[in-house]
Amino acid sequence: MGEFVIKMPDVGEGVAEAELVEWHVKPGDPVREDMVLAAVMTDKATVEIPSPVTGTVLWLGAEVGDTVAVKSPLVRIEIAGEGATTAPLDEKPAAKAEEKPEVKVEAPAPVAKPVQPAKVETKAPAANGVHAAGERLEKALASPAVRLRAKESGVDLRQVTGTGPAGRITHDDLDQFIARGAQPALAPAGLQRKTAVDEIKVTGLRRRIAEKMSLSTSRIPHITYVEEVDMTALEDLRATMNRDRKADQPKLTILPYLMRALVRTVAEQPAVNAIFDDGPGIIHRHHAVHIGIATQTPAGLTVPVVRHAEARGIWDCANELNRLAEAARTGTATRDELTGSTITISSLGALGGIVSTPVINHPEVAIVGVNKLAIRPVWDGTQFVPRKIMNLSSSFDHRVIDGWDAAVFVQRLKTLLETPALIFVEA
Repeated sequence: MGEFVIKMPDVGEGVAEAELVEWHVKPGDPVREDMVLAAVMTDKATVEIPSPVTGTVLWLGAEVGDTVAVKSPLVRIEIAGEGATTAPLDEKPAAKAEEKPEVKVEAPAPVAKPVQPAKVETKAPAANGVHAAGERLEKALASPAVRLRAKESGVDLRQVTGTGPAGRITHDDLDQFIARGAQPALAPAGLQRKTAVDEIKVTGLRRRIAEKMSLSTSRIPHITYVEEVDMTALEDLRATMNRDRKADQPKLTILPYLMRALVRTVAEQPAVNAIFDDGPGIIHRHHAVHIGIATQTPAGLTVPVVRHAEARGIWDCANELNRLAEAARTGTATRDELTGSTITISSLGALGGIVSTPVINHPEVAIVGVNKLAIRPVWDGTQFVPRKIMNLSSSFDHRVIDGWDAAVFVQRLKTLLETPALIFVEA
């Protein structure tokens, strides 16, 4: 028999380490060639690590949530033969393996049962008359002094277990009950205090989101500008285009129109379609418009990127948007599809609320937030008429974009969306 050591592979150009987000095996498990052993994540892209050999897992070199450097020992597998390809471990892990090959593997924390302060261990009524905790007897056995203290403390003695003769409640019983945190007297049945706390380790995509948001809010001084947009004409146009669409064309949402409006607007306001490298203090203004679309997935928020939106029409934008959103939700989006945006759209759809304060996708300098569309009464000069109104909540990097320029940008977007024919007019 021999041993084969699998090391952390090079998971991308320029990447020196990756976070371990999932184990598919544990010590003692048999593995076969090409079987997936673990998954690691770097910059929102998840990479699976397969086994190049068949054998039995002896040792795991990291726990879920750990950051592992490239070429560090990750798994040790016992294989048949001499193990000529074995790379020996250093002395420290080997010594640990001799004590016990199994190391701790992160698993979902067991859900602790809520502690019921107003109850103690349930027992059947004993022969001496002691009643079960929480059992409502007609009258608890206690001295007048104990009853007075219970009344002043707001304690229902029928919930207290007595340890005295015939189940009589003593001062000590009352003290222990109060110390545990008694429920108010005559609490409605089924309402109980809960004191359990679930501990959830922040790993994988959730950790990446936390790091990204912390970086954005700590480095970028945000300014948020909110404006109402009358979407009535655009919604009428969208309904017509969806009704007349071809069988191979996707159903249009508001986003493709907003993407095309963004392309037209950044051509006039190029400062918002930029990346700010705040280390050397250089602003990179892009002629290409790569629009990130913040997308909620089962694993958390991701931002797939529709590249070269300036070269795509409405239907092409819709097709690419649907393809990327599906890839993000199923976890099949590639690293290139999740990076490289120059400006981002954040939309919560029907849950968009009235106003939001979207966080800029660092190192970009602007993000456009889409709020909920609702029918509101609007004064037309003679009467109130129902109009379809939607707010845009847009945030800007105030180091790069002044308040005036932010307002000009949003007002131009508003004009295009309120007069959607202009979106289709060639510049």
